Amino acid sequence: MQVEILGTAAGGGFPQWNCACRNCRLLRSGIGKPRTQLQVAVSSDGLSWFLLNASPDLRSQIEANRFLHPRGNVRHSPISGVVLTTADLDQSLGLLLLRELQPMQIYATASIRKILREDNSMFSMLHRTAEQARWGDIVPGTSFELASTTGELSGIECLPVSVATRYPGYVTARRAAELEPNEAVVALILQSSSGKRLGYFPAVAHLDQTLLQQLDLLDVLLFDGTFWTDDELIELQNGGQTARQMGHIPVSSLGGSLDLLSKLPRPRKIFVHINNTNPMLDGTGPEYRQVCEHGWEIAEDGCHLEL
Repeated sequence: MQVEILGTAAGGGFPQWNCACRNCRLLRSGIGKPRTQLQVAVSSDGLSWFLLNASPDLRSQIEANRFLHPRGNVRHSPISGVVLTTADLDQSLGLLLLRELQPMQIYATASIRKILREDNSMFSMLHRTAEQARWGDIVPGTSFELASTTGELSGIECLPVSVATRYPGYVTARRAAELEPNEAVVALILQSSSGKRLGYFPAVAHLDQTLLQQLDLLDVLLFDGTFWTDDELIELQNGGQTARQMGHIPVSSLGGSLDLLSKLPRPRKIFVHINNTNPMLDGTGPEYRQVCEHGWEIAEDGCHLEL
């Protein structure tokens, strides 16, 4: 299984357009590396690709990676489908960039599908012809094999795992009460034909022993690196929500991902979905060194993995 990490930032990218935090100031002065919003693509043959979510930066990410360019015919795409793990804007708006009548398989929980298709009329642009987009409901805890709209199997098995019950802020409380809590946010465990396993966990609200045991069976783990501390945005903005309230376990401190996951012996551990305010983005800082000392990597746009 080929894994291409096209983007690594949380919503807003890095630098964020309206942010003048230390990280963004340094980057604008030429220190550091810019990042587009999180986007991952997987393939078993290098020809047919499946996107894990669909970022608002998807068009530029496609153009920056030749393997996603059209081949042969005037209208063609090697992108066979998209797997949505959430209805958050930074992971679903990219679907609207794929509206040019290209046949596309879209996987999502029933609740995420209802939010996008029934509650947001813009997504009707994906259904201007009968075969433009085909939706497949995914059920947390039930494995399925990724397949194109024509039924061509990819050889990649996908297990969705429920990791949070929080729906995006644009979903009304009344609507959220009608939806299944365990379908709000899922992570993915992808298994190649060789048996190698990739964990895609960009938003995790909490970790329990069952989940820790699942993570220790992985070969590579792409994990939620959104915030360094629980009160990161509160300190910067003098108010707001904690990381955990927003559905993200912080990297540092007791009960954070470094504390709970660094002892897992098997998987190669890589942080993704990194917010522009996270100090571990500064490659010269103590937070970056702490991450490295714990055996973690911080993904950069353009990372390539093979499993």
